[in-house]
Amino acid sequence: MTQRNSDMKHDVLGKWGEAYALAHLLGLGFGLKARNYKFNRMEIDLIMTDGQTLVVVEVKTRHSAELGEPWRAVNLAKQKQLIRVANYFTKSIEWPYEVRFDVVSIVHNSNHTDLTHIKDAFSPRP
Repeated sequence: MTQRNSDMKHDVLGKWGEAYALAHLLGLGFGLKARNYKFNRMEIDLIMTDGQTLVVVEVKTRHSAELGEPWRAVNLAKQKQLIRVANYFTKSIEWPYEVRFDVVSIVHNSNHTDLTHIKDAFSPRP
């Protein structure tokens, strides 16, 4: 995970960011339930546990924050998609506890790597 190449392709950068975020969260004591969980062509990057809380994690990685911080890409449409997939996942495993939605925002280039972990970034709307 030490690759630093500003020419890194978008999909490679995204996978690198997911691995970097996973290592960060595991270092904080989170547990991994699923990675790249897919349902109806929608995907959750990471599904983790934080104590008894299931944490749905969306990872956004960019080379620069010039056009805005990566977490800003988690718009209302993306939030609804994540909630839909999370609902399916929690029902399929009969999850009895709380569910939280976090966003990990990473800016990674040849000069630096900045990670911002936004806990409880959004919640399902009634």
